[in-house]
Amino acid sequence: MEIGKNIQRVDGPDKVSGRAKFTADLVPAGALVAKIVHAEIANGWVESFDLSEAQAVDGVTHIFTCFDAPDIPYPTPGHPWSVDSGHQDVMDRTLLTRRVRIYGDDIAVVIARDTVAAERAVRLVRVQYRELPPILSTDEALASTGEPIHENCPGNLLKRHEVNDRNYAAALAAPDTVTVTSSYQTQQVQHCHIENPISFAYMEGQRVTVVSSTQIPHIVRRVVGQACGIPWGKVRIIKPYIGGGFGNKQEVLYEPLNAWLALQTGKTVLLDISREETFQNTRSRHPIRFNCTAIVNPKTGRLLGRECLADSQQGGYASHGHAIVANAVTEFRQIYLDELGHHAVASTIYTNHGTTGAMRGYGIPQSAFASECLMDDVALAIGMDPLEIRKLNCMPLGFVDAFTNMTCRSSGLLACMEKGAAYIGWANKRIEYANQTADLRRGVGMSIFSYKSNVYPISLETASARIIMNQDGTVQLHLGATEIGQGGDTVFSQMAAAAIGIPTEDVNIVSTQDTDVAPFDTGAYASRQTYVTGKAIKDVGEALRENIFAFAAYLKNTDSEGMDIQNRHVVKGGKPLVSLADLAMNAFYDLNHSRHLTAEVTHHCTDNAFAFGCCFVEVEVDVPLGKIKPIKIVNVHDSGKLINPKLAEAQVHGGMSMGLGYALSEEMKYDDKGRLLNGNLLDYKLPTAMDHPELVAMFVETDDPTGPFGNKALGEPPAIPVAPAIRNAVLHATGVALNQLPMAPQRVLEAFAGAGLVKNWEEA
Repeated sequence: MEIGKNIQRVDGPDKVSGRAKFTADLVPAGALVAKIVHAEIANGWVESFDLSEAQAVDGVTHIFTCFDAPDIPYPTPGHPWSVDSGHQDVMDRTLLTRRVRIYGDDIAVVIARDTVAAERAVRLVRVQYRELPPILSTDEALASTGEPIHENCPGNLLKRHEVNDRNYAAALAAPDTVTVTSSYQTQQVQHCHIENPISFAYMEGQRVTVVSSTQIPHIVRRVVGQACGIPWGKVRIIKPYIGGGFGNKQEVLYEPLNAWLALQTGKTVLLDISREETFQNTRSRHPIRFNCTAIVNPKTGRLLGRECLADSQQGGYASHGHAIVANAVTEFRQIYLDELGHHAVASTIYTNHGTTGAMRGYGIPQSAFASECLMDDVALAIGMDPLEIRKLNCMPLGFVDAFTNMTCRSSGLLACMEKGAAYIGWANKRIEYANQTADLRRGVGMSIFSYKSNVYPISLETASARIIMNQDGTVQLHLGATEIGQGGDTVFSQMAAAAIGIPTEDVNIVSTQDTDVAPFDTGAYASRQTYVTGKAIKDVGEALRENIFAFAAYLKNTDSEGMDIQNRHVVKGGKPLVSLADLAMNAFYDLNHSRHLTAEVTHHCTDNAFAFGCCFVEVEVDVPLGKIKPIKIVNVHDSGKLINPKLAEAQVHGGMSMGLGYALSEEMKYDDKGRLLNGNLLDYKLPTAMDHPELVAMFVETDDPTGPFGNKALGEPPAIPVAPAIRNAVLHATGVALNQLPMAPQRVLEAFAGAGLVKNWEEA
């Protein structure tokens, strides 16, 4: 069985040797270069352009402005299309815009024979604006009486929804309870994938081809057609290897504009944006403010009810819209059981900050920060151990969600908590580190989470797969699912091998997705591919296996009853009948009954599975410096059966690193004009190797009955629990609750000063 083996990454040799081809490696010589003209206001209108100086630059071939581009609104998120208009994404983007909604909005584009000429010309484009005051906070946006950021959203409210689960009022009225109320704030951060978004586009007859670094090639094809106003069949998208995405490339970014430029010029056009443009003009993680209340029985530690009021700052465009904060409040409700009732209100609000969208965890890192900080605050209020209160209240096996009917059919959450607590030395250190007064203090903290394995039943889940047998008995695996650096191609190959009954080395996966030939799949997001695409792979492998048995029966003049595949042979009754190589050769070239052994299936997924996990952290806090130094971090995951344990461990380490930056240092900062101040990797403080403590990945394997091989989600979960675990460790060490991310030294010092731990330096 190939499942559970530590097989080397199938793309590893090409990537480490430099043979792997990324989009930039494939740009043909002589391609024209496009560069964007960005607005120098955050809110307002473009009135006019003066292009005379820019057009005079040697090498410039074309300049298109917002007055030239088609005014066709289109959606950008990487969601499946819906034939029901009520479930379609918000269409509030155009290729170029006259209505400026973020600083740096796309208002014109220069095309030139080389990068130097294009960039020179961009600087010489003169623009007249009608400027409006920038709206830079959710409170300001909701209170604004001026021109809304989007005319169809008065008050700048994109969407708001309320959830009433059972009887929250009964919890409020219950006697002899303790109520804990607090606010928690997360910040806007960027994905910081190594490869910036890049594409090039060219014409083939009447069709346009876009080669792009994207997680969602089939969705990009649809959106390019919508944005350019052309039939979707006139669009071809090719996805080579990509250098990371983390959700930013689960958005249709500049591919529609690039396609339109190729359609206008008839030439190959390269559109390669800078790191600064990636920060400013692509997507980022939503900052969300949570106002939370918990009502608890202090004698039993049981939660009677909780309330979550969440305001999400969307930025200038809808992107994934209300889905992020809706997912956040859903997870807040699901992870713990409220005995009497639960109340939530979620709001998504436009501002003139950079647009937010999908980022690893899809609202759950924000939600977990709120729910897990709240649980430690509740534990402190009633004098209960944070580990024990979580064990008492967390989602149990058999839980059925009242709104979606999603059911918890497997759970290793309690075992994960036990394993993490034992590793960190929880029981002893909670006692040892209590009531410290020194400048250097230690603390241990924890957090838990759950995460779904796809988007069903909220949205469509479908995946197709194709397998073709080669003449030597090996196979080609064709998918629309995408390898984005996470090891997907390796896991897909292992799944196919297991389903057929052959070694993984006999599976040749086609890593480049080409929408002309790749089976349909919605792409890499929602930690869905090993679960949803995995089901399609299992189905197609089993279908090919049956085709192999049928041809073996023909060759050997027998029936297929009792056949199996072992050691690259079809066997029956334990005895070899024919090798796969001989069978395949005969299938291709048999003079009487040639048959190309292939299979293709579509799996329409109507299942989902909760993955679980926890994080335990030990920190050292330098109180006078306000510096938090993690000493040890351990994530323990229940992701069902592990397909490749080594790849799983690597995935967890990467997610923990991302969570570390989210906790302590990363934050996008704006000035009072709405201009991003730190949109580069010098001023934006990603943690380096020097900032990482010991990272430990552990697993509790369960066997989920809905997973294709008992597996559940793992892609996004590792980034979720680190930040609240660090916050709770600091609470243990100092008694100070840090309720806003990131927990950078200045913010920490301010909190310590407010708590009287250090002298307020502003008054010194």
